[in-house]
Amino acid sequence: MRCVIARFPFDLTKSGVLDSMKGVKPEPITGESVIIGRCHYPVKQVGEVITRQDRRDFTSGEVTRAMARLGFTCRTPEVAPAPRALSPLQNASAMLGSPAPLEP
Repeated sequence: MRCVIARFPFDLTKSGVLDSMKGVKPEPITGESVIIGRCHYPVKQVGEVITRQDRRDFTSGEVTRAMARLGFTCRTPEVAPAPRALSPLQNASAMLGSPAPLEP
């Protein structure tokens, strides 16, 4: 399959990627990842190995698209939902805090 990574064309095959990644120890995953064989690899590490380019030269999206088109399973990190925005009244109440209990 022909794909463009970092403005350079590459002819990639699934077996070629498997051969390139054979014997490569996976780095810790902090973002997007690809499952190659039985190992989970960071997308940037896979891109560096198969293109022989510096990781700063390409985006993880370019490599993820190429790996998905070749049939590899790609994963993105789980992102927690953003907290609900408070109304101005709720924000002011939160800044003031709760009232002190009344003493008899």
